Amino acid sequence: MSAATSSAPSTRPPLGIRHWPTWINIGAMALLARLPWSWQRWLGRGIGGLLRRLLAERRAIAARNLELCFPELDAAAREALLREHFAALGIGLFEFARAWWGSIAPLRRGIRVEGLEHIEAARANGRGVIVVSGHFTTLEAAARLMCDYLPLAGMYRPHAEPAMEWAVRRGRARYAQAMFPKQDVRGTVRHLKRGGLLWYAPDQDPSRGDSVYVPFFGQPAHSLTSTHQLARLSGAAVVLFQHERRPDGGYTMKLWPALEAFPSADATADTARVMAGIEAMARAVPSQYLWIHRRFKRRPDGTSPYQ
Repeated sequence: MSAATSSAPSTRPPLGIRHWPTWINIGAMALLARLPWSWQRWLGRGIGGLLRRLLAERRAIAARNLELCFPELDAAAREALLREHFAALGIGLFEFARAWWGSIAPLRRGIRVEGLEHIEAARANGRGVIVVSGHFTTLEAAARLMCDYLPLAGMYRPHAEPAMEWAVRRGRARYAQAMFPKQDVRGTVRHLKRGGLLWYAPDQDPSRGDSVYVPFFGQPAHSLTSTHQLARLSGAAVVLFQHERRPDGGYTMKLWPALEAFPSADATADTARVMAGIEAMARAVPSQYLWIHRRFKRRPDGTSPYQ
């Protein structure tokens, strides 16, 4: 599949009775995207609190992750962090809706961007750059906002539901230079070899792909080696991208200096470096990392910490 084919969203929405539940959700998201930003932040915290009560399984996963990753905190502190995490999730739903369907003008107010010079330095001599972040509740808003400054393309996991797949591609086509399905390694590498920028989040437990166990918050985490592989195949630099939603409703986005001597000959060591960077970003804003994901569902001994 060529890069052009991979990045072009379908302009024809899929129709059919079986798609209507998804269309109702998409329509609701588009309507909610138009509420005032101050309302969305207030409603988001309330919706987050409601989700914390309704999504018992996800609440248990998040609580277990916090227990594993922050053993130095007592039970009360972890419970407070859990509450703030679900509040961040609720606000993140509105950010997600705005990024795809609404105006992000209110999100641009008070934005702070640091480290753009690191991208310029990394692109010297025509190199591409893999811009690595993690799965934070601010993921969609941060990507949308950073596209004001950089021509980012992205990789994504295709959806089995055709209506949702159309919505994802259409929504991100508003700001991303291109969108590559994760299977389109050839198109992704070609984009990087041409000096392109690729936003990438490699921090979830993969179902497929070359992977290794590396430390993440002191726990063995099953992790993709894809950052190493993409850098090796394309010659691209790797720059970490940190982002957070501040208490005043503004955003701070920071690009780190490019990782030195990356990639090396050791895929495991390189993957550990990437995960250590994502851990540092998560420690900076722990409530905004996506703790509802089963990050440690696979362990080297075959056990799972989730019951």
